[in-house]
Amino acid sequence: MLRRRVIPCLDVADGRVVKGTRFVDLVDAGDPPELAERYAREGADELVFLDISAAPEGRGTLLDIVERTARRAFVPLTVGGGVRSVDDMRDVLRAGADKVALNTRAVADPALIASCAARFGSQAVVVAIDARRVPVADAVPSEFEVVVKGGREPAGIDAIAWAARAVELGAGELLVTSIDRDGTKTGFDTTLLAAITACVNVPVIASGGASIAADFVTAIRDGGADAVLAAGVFHRREVTIAEAKAAMAAAGLPVRAVQPAVLA
Repeated sequence: MLRRRVIPCLDVADGRVVKGTRFVDLVDAGDPPELAERYAREGADELVFLDISAAPEGRGTLLDIVERTARRAFVPLTVGGGVRSVDDMRDVLRAGADKVALNTRAVADPALIASCAARFGSQAVVVAIDARRVPVADAVPSEFEVVVKGGREPAGIDAIAWAARAVELGAGELLVTSIDRDGTKTGFDTTLLAAITACVNVPVIASGGASIAADFVTAIRDGGADAVLAAGVFHRREVTIAEAKAAMAAAGLPVRAVQPAVLA
């Protein structure tokens, strides 16, 4: 049985890790390379680095910070934000990423997913889906709408349908964030997660809303997620990676053990 992954997230703006609520009211949380090294030492299975201001600012990824982060943390690293072409993805991979997350540009140009998958393999292509609840409409029958540009703009498309299409185009993994839950500490949106995991056959990472260790169990047990991602609760040490994994193991979920020596 595949082990369930625990993934700290580094939301980066102006070269610093930040955290807010529903992608606004951001506060400084530290230096990306330093946090990455800490999380790798504490037992993170992977790391996600999201340059959250790249798309709104219309620029590319901060490659120098990606490179410094990759050098400090010897765990798989997914990088997203500002990737608008196959060449951009190549540059991010060369900077040390193992996988690249596509979001805003992929919504505008879905063919980018297929092009990147053809060039680098589906295993390297993660499609990040930021979704919020809205009233049912013809374009959004599931009540979950995709939002882009760091959660700032509605895309007018159904998140569940977009997840299925992204996988058809070649995405090897999905990173699903509930904008409604992000930073609220109200738990993962298992309804959103279950709807997406029921219609795709690739791993799904749950994001948005973690508060206590039990939330990580719920995202997998009730939402069907393959991995759980959190930021603020890890940054503030309200939940440790070891505590999250202990709760998951106690619930019968397979996880990679955190070695005591690593936490010293």
